[in-house]
Amino acid sequence: MTIRALYLCEGSSDTGLRFHIEGIAGDVGRQILVTVPDLNRLANKPGPGVEGKLRAAQQLSDSGQTYDLVVIHRDSDREPPDYRRSEIAEAVAAVSPGLAHVPAIPVRMLEAWLLLDQSAIREVAGNPNGRMALDLPKPARAESVADPKALLKQAIATASGEKGRGLQKLQTRFSANRARLLQMLDRDGPVRQLTSWQSFTDDLRAALVSSH
Repeated sequence: MTIRALYLCEGSSDTGLRFHIEGIAGDVGRQILVTVPDLNRLANKPGPGVEGKLRAAQQLSDSGQTYDLVVIHRDSDREPPDYRRSEIAEAVAAVSPGLAHVPAIPVRMLEAWLLLDQSAIREVAGNPNGRMALDLPKPARAESVADPKALLKQAIATASGEKGRGLQKLQTRFSANRARLLQMLDRDGPVRQLTSWQSFTDDLRAALVSSH
């Protein structure tokens, strides 16, 4: 049986998590079809709240389309992860009662998951053989970085070795480079040491195994 999954993310550069959802499904021997709706197609775009996004996804779904599972990415930002878990559970219960759901809750923001692979950062910066110190956190500290997005942006800039106009051009590609980093994320690499990644992958495996 193919599991029909809906993936709701916070922004367009977060869509790459779908490849890891598919990869983890393959790891546990399940076939999965992941739908990532483009909520920007709607005239009335939903805000950041989970319930609004779920209702918007229903509007975009094909007539009669149903899902076995929904994966919902919501950065914890300044809230505790358990607050986001409750927020997600309550939204799913309100919109799609009984639908299995998996929260993906990076601590502070998803960039914390992308700060641990120096070689990938050097690759997207266009300078894979660079040797500049990037001052990236150890895994034990990645989830306590105050602004992981700013740190990742600075790391890519430093790794590139660019200056002036070249650096400006690189900075305009940050969203695309971030999206590439998410696709390149090594599920068996240092990210496995992060509590938020462990919670996401453990919950996803459990949902996939129990899905009928």
